[in-house]
Amino acid sequence: MRPEENCLKILVLYDTGSVNRNTEKVAKEMSEVLKEKGFEVDCLNVKDADPASVKNYDCVIAGSPTQWHKATGPIMQFLDGFAKDEFSEKLAAAFDTQLQMLLSGNAANGIEKKLRKLGFKIAMPSLVTYVEGKEIHLKEGELEKAKKYAEDLANKLHP
Repeated sequence: MRPEENCLKILVLYDTGSVNRNTEKVAKEMSEVLKEKGFEVDCLNVKDADPASVKNYDCVIAGSPTQWHKATGPIMQFLDGFAKDEFSEKLAAAFDTQLQMLLSGNAANGIEKKLRKLGFKIAMPSLVTYVEGKEIHLKEGELEKAKKYAEDLANKLHP
């Protein structure tokens, strides 16, 4: 399917915090899958995103590393710039990268909650991907998990 045949335009918006750019890797993996499935996709670091352009998208997938038990400041500040219910009837999903431990927190939950307040309809439950090690790298199999999530999301958006 060519992008012009598909009516949905998707923004994958992320912040990334580690030297290894783990959350960016997850965002780009999902973006590539969605493009392969025929969607028009822009994948942007939140620092490069224009808030005025968000309304041009049918679906927003927002993600962040989990830092201090929550999403990073830049992604939440970006989302805080919009009014409550500003995106009624638009679709969204959230994702994060986090350490796999009991008290690590969860950025995706906070992002999803904020997306709901903005009026987005959550298309799928959040994706959690895990990092590990002193160098903070993605655990083995996590990019494959992101790919599967994007495939499932694509099927849900355009069966």
